[in-house]
Amino acid sequence: MSSSPKGQNALESSADSDTSEALVRRPVSKFTRVYRSPWFSVVVVGLISFTQPGIWNALNNTGAGGQQEPYLVNGANAITFGIMVFGCSIFGALANIYGLKPILIIGTLGYAPYSASLYVNNRYGNEWFVWLGATTCGIAASALWATEGAVALGYPHPEDRGKGTGIWLGLRELGQLIGSSIQLSLNVKQNKRGKVGYTTYLVLISLQCLGLPLAMLISPPNKVIRSDGTGIADPTKAKNFLGEMRKIGRLLTTKRILLLIPICIIGTWNGTYQGIYLTKYFSVRSRALGALTSGIAATAANIFWGWFFDLKYFKRPTLAKIVWGFFVAILLALFGWQVSNEHLYGNSPTKVTLDWALPGFGRGFAVNVLFRFMNESHYMFVYWLIGSFDQDVKTLTLTVSILRSVESVGSCLANGVGALKIKPMTNLIVAFVLFVVAIPTTTWVTFLVPERPTLNRDAEEDREETRVSGPIAVVVPKDLDLTL
Repeated sequence: MSSSPKGQNALESSADSDTSEALVRRPVSKFTRVYRSPWFSVVVVGLISFTQPGIWNALNNTGAGGQQEPYLVNGANAITFGIMVFGCSIFGALANIYGLKPILIIGTLGYAPYSASLYVNNRYGNEWFVWLGATTCGIAASALWATEGAVALGYPHPEDRGKGTGIWLGLRELGQLIGSSIQLSLNVKQNKRGKVGYTTYLVLISLQCLGLPLAMLISPPNKVIRSDGTGIADPTKAKNFLGEMRKIGRLLTTKRILLLIPICIIGTWNGTYQGIYLTKYFSVRSRALGALTSGIAATAANIFWGWFFDLKYFKRPTLAKIVWGFFVAILLALFGWQVSNEHLYGNSPTKVTLDWALPGFGRGFAVNVLFRFMNESHYMFVYWLIGSFDQDVKTLTLTVSILRSVESVGSCLANGVGALKIKPMTNLIVAFVLFVVAIPTTTWVTFLVPERPTLNRDAEEDREETRVSGPIAVVVPKDLDLTL
């Protein structure tokens, strides 16, 4: 909740007065300015996302984690997201107590065991390891999801949050691009349906092991130095876990969060169907090609919307309405196309196997790629909306954790339904209906978007300001740590 302009000005004046008494001058090297810049941390968190969920997506977008049947992997994913329903909010609160960096490090420890379990299942048929890997992945993903968005949205200036989100999510898709390229090269001769070769997993697991050393390079918020020399208030002042959970409860009752819940729940539902679609109707090499082109489409979405959302041509509230109207029209058309395909393939008298060497491949393949572009565009839009309301890292961390918990509810339900042996058309119709239900609430929230983000009341109480003094020195509060 934001205070009145008059009250907010008073708070800012008070904060500036209190800060001026604590300012000291410290020399800052050029290397430190680069290393402690918001963009360095945004790039690093993007690379972490590339090695962790990016590689996970590369496997999932091949269909069923590269397996021949989708049911085991969808069941495992349901466990992963089930843990995240509660884990994201818990780790979001812990991040405001112990800092973003240690929670981010925890987020790099659980993805590789899950990929290893898929390798063991693919080669030896072992299943219990998949359930264990899904559990470790759920814990790690809870920590990573609660923190990576806070870095990408909270470290840059508010007017640069489109670029920050684009870099973060664009680098995540680099994981899918590289991972799917490896898969395609290893499975290029498999023009029948089935599972990918087990050597695929070994390469991807090695990439996921890079996440931990990368996490060591992230700067805590209180060490960040923006281009104009300003810093970021330390969000770890609160040491009361229950107090942070109460703040999450207060945020959860705000209108903007309640209105975003439906679109967050349905955001990944269609992605689960797409995995089933690829597994059911495409050859192994076409699935690998689908993962590669999906990554290209998603990267294109990240680059385009990262640029478009920061345009000064439109006012932010106007931009929100225009983009959402475009999304609704395109997604409704794509759902119609997908329903038509599913009806054609699902009711075929013979088993359908779409391969790039066969006629009719383009019709079935193109809609998958376009859906991937729109799913990623929708993802960026939701996080841009989040960044449009809250300015401070502390509130953003809690807001992101709430919505990622809600997102996990949708993913858990979608994968749970995907693990059942029901008709793919049923899964697709459910995804379509849920999207239609989310249209009114998301439209409403676009009418609430302010021109600029505001400080949360909790952040106003402990706000700190930093200023520049000279080309090689920064004036900072005494407790703002600029050491390497």
